[in-house]
This record gives sequence, structure tokens and C-alpha cells, in this order.
Amino acid sequence: MKFFKIENYWRNVDKHILFCFLLLFILGVFFSFSSTSFLADERLNKSNYFFFQKHLLYAFVSFSFMIFISLINTDLLNKTLLPLFLIFLILLTLVPFFGVEVKGAKRWLSFIFFRFQPVELIKPFFILIVAQLITSNWIKNLNFAYLLSFVILLFISLFLITQPDIGQTILLICTWIAVIFVSGVNIFYLSLISIFSTTLFFALLYLAPEKFAYILSRLTSFMDPSKPGNFQSQKATEAIRQGGLKGQGMGEGILKESVPEAHTDYIIAVVSEEFGSLISILIILIFLFIAFRIIKKIVSFSDNFYKISLGGLASLMVFQVFIHVGVNANLLPTTGMTLPFLSYGGSSLLSSGIIAGIILNYTSITEKN
Repeated sequence: MKFFKIENYWRNVDKHILFCFLLLFILGVFFSFSSTSFLADERLNKSNYFFFQKHLLYAFVSFSFMIFISLINTDLLNKTLLPLFLIFLILLTLVPFFGVEVKGAKRWLSFIFFRFQPVELIKPFFILIVAQLITSNWIKNLNFAYLLSFVILLFISLFLITQPDIGQTILLICTWIAVIFVSGVNIFYLSLISIFSTTLFFALLYLAPEKFAYILSRLTSFMDPSKPGNFQSQKATEAIRQGGLKGQGMGEGILKESVPEAHTDYIIAVVSEEFGSLISILIILIFLFIAFRIIKKIVSFSDNFYKISLGGLASLMVFQVFIHVGVNANLLPTTGMTLPFLSYGGSSLLSSGIIAGIILNYTSITEKN
């Protein structure tokens, strides 16, 4: 078995999707310079280019991972999914014990030279493992496959909620629902699972109000803007409004001066303020175009694993984009969700590169089983 499928790679790869991913990486690097220069200079007393240089390095590594994964022999890639998922799952279970706490949240593992969020690397492999379970030949009962995937989801969600990271939990749940819906699950079972999940969520709020007080605080501040806790979303909404269609100009925005995480969780608001809502809409359209191209590829596939996998990865990417935009536009409660390819952060960019690489790999398949 060949390790790489270099032969006819350029002819088989979806060039539209590849160009869109490349454009998103470039835009992320460009906007990083605008959104992080003030943070580095005024708050951390570092060079204006400190965060920009780190983002550029992250983007280069992530892009390299994307190309590498897209070149790997597809059969070999599929065989590594379970081992990689188990490795990242183990790392996630280590976070409560050895994780680094930042601003009240323990989500990162720190090594000698770098720090990363295990959940960012779990997300794409979780979707693919669920697809393998649903389409596997060794699980004859499809309902049992759904149940097993739901148990895995609950296990991951438990660790995410305790970090706490409600945003990633919601993202995974929504994507899992999309995956099993695409696979043709009985709507009755889907309804039961939805009711169970909702009941479990409110039960946690009731049984451990102190542990999950932050969720109630965000919900109440979202429903009633006069209450404290909605400062960042309000500032982001004001920035989008002030930017208008054409923007205030590069470097002229003030959101990055008032919101600490503007370069990560509120990057689309920074872009809207400085470059205008038209550019933000263009970015959203790029993601939607990628999803459209993926769906177009799915239609021609007869192998259910690739259909479900690509549908799940597209859902994961689109849901994350709309959660990020929804929070920035104050249409959703604050969740702390990054924007794929554009937000600052090594884990987020690496996750984006992995997702992009798998999408390019699967959409370049010429023989459908």
C-alpha cells in the first residue's frame, strides 16, 4: 500500500475547496496583524508583531498538516482514525488533573514548548469514529451503533462541561445530531435522545448550581441585557454597527482595546469594525461555498462512510462558524467559540488544518464503493 497518493493528486483534488481553504488561511494571517498588534504592545509590552508571528507560524504548521493529510493514502488514513481518537481522548481525560487553568477555565495541557486544547483535536476524529460505527459491518444493529456513539458523546461532554467549556459541548452535540440525522436515524429515537439531553442539561443546572452558575449567568444576561455578564457581546455588536458596510479602516477599530479575547472569540466583530460587514459576509460565504462543494461531492458517492463523514465535517465547520457569528452579533449567549482558520490560537488552527486535510482527502477519491 502506498503511503501517499501523489500520483494524479492535482487532477483529483477539489481545487475550489483547496483554494477556499488557502484563502481562509491567508485572511486569518492578515486579520491577525490588525487584531493583535495593540494587545501585544499596550497590554503585554511586547513587539507589535509578537502574536502575528506566532499566528503566522501556527498557520504555516496547520497548512502543512492540511496538505500532508490530503496526500495520505485514504485507506491508511482510515486505519489511523481510531488510534488517534483514543490518544486525544486520553489527553482530554488528563485535563482535569494536569490541565492549565486560564481565567477560571481548565482546558489546556501544557508541554515544554507548547500548550494546546485536546478537544480541538478530538472534534474531527469524533465525527469520523461515529461515521465508522454507523457504517461498520461488525455492528449489525444500527440502533446499538447510535447508542454507542451517544455514550461516547456523553463521555466527552462530561469532561468538557467540567472544564468548563459549554460552547464546544453544544458544538459537538449539534454536529452529532446532524451526523445521525444524515445517516437516516428514526425521528422517534432522535426525539428521545433530544429530550434526554435537554433533561440532563437542566438536571445538572439544578443539582450543581454553583458549578454551573456561569451557564445561568450567561443565559440570564443574554435574555436581559441590563444584567451584568453580557459586556463582550454588547461591545462586539457595537463594533459591527460602527463598522457599517465599508469599515473604519485597518487598525482603526477599538473593539480589540476593550475586549480581551477580541483576536480569538470576537475576530469577526473586529473584521466587521475595521473592514466592514461586506468582508464578514464574504468570509461566511466562503464557508458556505465549501459546504456546497462538499455536498455536491457527497451526491456522487455511494459509500455511506464517506457520505456521513463529509456531511459531519461540513456540519462541524458550518455550526462553529454560525455559533461564532451568532455570539458576535449577540444572537446567541456568550460561548467562547473561535472562528475556524481566522481566530488566533494554535489548537484552533491545527484543528482547522486537520478538518481541511480530511475533507480534501475524501473529496479527491475517484473510486466510490
